[in-house]
Amino acid sequence: MDTKQISGKFDVKLTPSNAYATGVNGVALGRMTLDKTFYGELEARSQGEMLSAMTAVKGSAGYVAIEQVVGSLCGRQGSFVLQHFGIMTDGQHRLILEVVPHSGAGELQGLTGTMAINIENGQHFYEFQFGFETSTEPEF
Repeated sequence: MDTKQISGKFDVKLTPSNAYATGVNGVALGRMTLDKTFYGELEARSQGEMLSAMTAVKGSAGYVAIEQVVGSLCGRQGSFVLQHFGIMTDGQHRLILEVVPHSGAGELQGLTGTMAINIENGQHFYEFQFGFETSTEPEF
C-alpha cells in the first residue's frame, strides 16, 4: 500500500454537552460536541463527540472522541471516521488518531491512516498519513 502525507490547518469548536456521569473523588468527567473545518488537501468538515476525565493532579487527564469527516481528500469526495485516544500525564501528552477500519465511504472507501495534531499560537494543524487498501472487498 502506497502512503501519502499531507498537512494543513483546521478550526475546531468544542461545546460542552450534558454528561451522564460527573465524576467523584477529584475526577471531573466531561462530554463535549466537536465541530471542525479542515483546510488544505483535506477540505472537509467533521462532527463528533468527546468524553474526558480530568484528575485532581494538574496536567493529568484523558479523553476519547469519535468524529465523522465529510468532504474532499486530495480531490476524492467521501467520508471517514477518526477515533481519538489522548492521555496527559503531568503535562506530557500522547495522542493517537486513527481512521476507523472500513469507515471510508464514497471515493474514500478503503481509506486507512493516522493523524497527528499540533497547536501553535492557538492555531490547530494536522498531519495526515494515509493510504488505501488494495482490496476493499470482504473475504469469505
